[in-house]
Amino acid sequence: MTITLDQIQAPIAAEMTEFEQKFRASMQTKQLLLDKIMGYIVKRKGKQIRPMFVFFTAKISGGDPLPEASFRGAALIELLHTATLVHDDVVDESNYRRGFFSINALWKNKIAVLVGDYLLSKGLLLSLENDDYELLKIVSNAVKELSEGELLQIEKARRLDITEDVYFDIIRQKTASLIASCCAVGAASAGADKETIERARLFGEKVGMAFQIKDDLFDFGTAEIGKPVGIDIKEKKMTLPLIYALSQADWLTKRRVIYNVKNNDGRKDRVQAVIEFVQQSGGLDYAIKVMERYRDEALAVLHTFPASASRTSLEQLINYTIERNH
Repeated sequence: MTITLDQIQAPIAAEMTEFEQKFRASMQTKQLLLDKIMGYIVKRKGKQIRPMFVFFTAKISGGDPLPEASFRGAALIELLHTATLVHDDVVDESNYRRGFFSINALWKNKIAVLVGDYLLSKGLLLSLENDDYELLKIVSNAVKELSEGELLQIEKARRLDITEDVYFDIIRQKTASLIASCCAVGAASAGADKETIERARLFGEKVGMAFQIKDDLFDFGTAEIGKPVGIDIKEKKMTLPLIYALSQADWLTKRRVIYNVKNNDGRKDRVQAVIEFVQQSGGLDYAIKVMERYRDEALAVLHTFPASASRTSLEQLINYTIERNH
């Protein structure tokens, strides 16, 4: 029987409800247009996995019951992360985000950029007004890493010469740094010592690496995942299954595949040719093994914390995200 997100969330269900109310209230503003947009942002929230990581990590680090700082830490991450997503949609000229219209699609780029700035400053003020300097330091560092990771990926996408090491650097910065900061913020908000905060951060980083590799696998499709989509290939993104498959190929095959990635222009036959090449070259099996290695490393770090309902939920949360099929 597959465990649901609601079941995983059970030990912190009351705190999640409280957080939602507090977050919604904090987003209200007297400026009418801004208030309308903030309402829209709050309404289209995702699975709330980031606050879950903050609260569970706070609890296993000694914050039970959760201190107010944990709620502020979760809000800070949501504000800064949402700001980066709003700006991302402008940069990518994307009209949709999780099946909803993006802010820039509904209100144009200028407003979307200003809204992103507003969310950013709201997060900074929330921390400064409460002297949460440690939390602010952790999250600001994650935003810096995120930007660097994006820029590194853009720079490398032009030449398509990404090695495995560079790929790991990119996903460590782009994806893992955010989950690492959720876990570090959780531990710090519970008043944990530096060693515990670092352990929590390392746990989150390893989880984040496994998450991203899982995402990359969706692009190629396996029996568990379903039909391939090829979005990364269309966007000329070099992901682990493709990098590995290319490293195993002869010079001529490599040249042909890279040509198809570079010049696919969204053409289904070229994208499909790349997908089939990766599937036949063991790229998926290799990426699954690497993903499972990161998961096992994350669980090993997690087990250095005392056993509790929250620790069990974190284990379930990792498995839920690794085994998901959408």
